[in-house]
Amino acid sequence: MATIKIQQVRSIIRCPKDQKATMYALGLRKMNAVVEHEATPAILGMVAKVRHLVKVID
Repeated sequence: MATIKIQQVRSIIRCPKDQKATMYALGLRKMNAVVEHEATPAILGMVAKVRHLVKVID
């Protein structure tokens, strides 16, 4: 499968607990952190849930 890079661009300080948990599950813990994941339906769904906090890098 293809891989995607995800960068955290906004803080999770005032976010609901479920969004914070999603960010931690993606491996994003600090601002401007970049992680790489396989583009599975589960990962894409997690990215869609926190799309206002992250940026997908080509």
